[in-house]
Amino acid sequence: MTGHEVDQEETVPIASNDDVVRARQTVRSYAQQCGLSLVDQTKLVTAASELARNTLVYGGGGRMRCAAVRRGGRVGVHAVFEDHGPGIPDLDLALTDGWTSGGGLGLGLSGARRLVDDFDLHSEPATGTRVSVTKWKR
Repeated sequence: MTGHEVDQEETVPIASNDDVVRARQTVRSYAQQCGLSLVDQTKLVTAASELARNTLVYGGGGRMRCAAVRRGGRVGVHAVFEDHGPGIPDLDLALTDGWTSGGGLGLGLSGARRLVDDFDLHSEPATGTRVSVTKWKR
């Protein structure tokens, strides 16, 4: 979790639908602890739900690391979703508004990106995908 001062971190394995729920609950708990508004909590939890489901469905499972973070006097929640799946063959297409391969909430990666303040995506064929997101308290 580079660039941030990490207050606390928790890892949630993502191998089942129950784990997707656990990831969502973990993110919500951190968002509440950091004092994010209800609207920002909802945005972050929605993005995390989409990313956790993608980790399970397209990546074959993986993990989420979630942390309360600080940077320059700001507090927020940072979550990283990692898998060792097939990777995303066309990142530009995957980040196109309205594009979804189906099976998720219909947000796609572009929708998840719009819901958070910081978004970083790294994917390599046959290696896996890593998506990190941060939502800052306003």
